Amino acid sequence: MADLANQRRLAASLLKCGEGRVWIDPASQDDLADAVTRSDIRSAIKAGVIRRGPVRGTSRARARRHAAEVRKGRHSGPGSRRGSPTSRLPKKDRWMRRIRAQRELLRELRSSKQISPAIYREFYRRAKGGMFRSRAHLLVNLRLAGHLPEARA
Repeated sequence: MADLANQRRLAASLLKCGEGRVWIDPASQDDLADAVTRSDIRSAIKAGVIRRGPVRGTSRARARRHAAEVRKGRHSGPGSRRGSPTSRLPKKDRWMRRIRAQRELLRELRSSKQISPAIYREFYRRAKGGMFRSRAHLLVNLRLAGHLPEARA
């Protein structure tokens, strides 16, 4: 097998690409060993013995697979977290999620006549004061106060 380093270098300059992209036909390697001038290489390019290969990019396949897993909730453990809990989900956003859920529950209970408007107003104000951690906590307090029947298991 002939050493075609010089021919590859000349072809790269003529094709205006890197030496890694120069493709040389394996069947014609022995004939190309005699090609020493730029015109010899030019004629080999014209004959299709030497070609410019495709640009090799960075594959996005692994990145896409990782992004799909992140969408499913993977890769979110403590080792993957950058930033404090409040920077990842600000306190105000946490509060808005919680209070909206509690107020929605109170509205549903009032509209279905499970609690009276007076009880609704009382617990609405308690929720506004941050008394309840969640909807479940609000329901527990309503049951303890005797405003809702006990939940069946």
